[in-house]
Amino acid sequence: METDSIIQKITSLPPEAQNQILDFVAFLKTRYPATPRTTKSRQAKLADEPFIGMWRNREDMRDSTTWVRHLRHHE
Repeated sequence: METDSIIQKITSLPPEAQNQILDFVAFLKTRYPATPRTTKSRQAKLADEPFIGMWRNREDMRDSTTWVRHLRHHE
């Protein structure tokens, strides 16, 4: 159901009925507690990505500034 449609239906009710809806929503929230979002647990840590450290053992990459200068010089 669309949110705008729900809001329109609720606002068309008399104030007493709107208060009953609020009470019912509060009851439902206690009965069905919000579940924590799982998106954070699905995100991999950057340090665990396979590309991190892939050039760690390359001797020519020890000094990245020199490596870039050398590369540019040859281009």
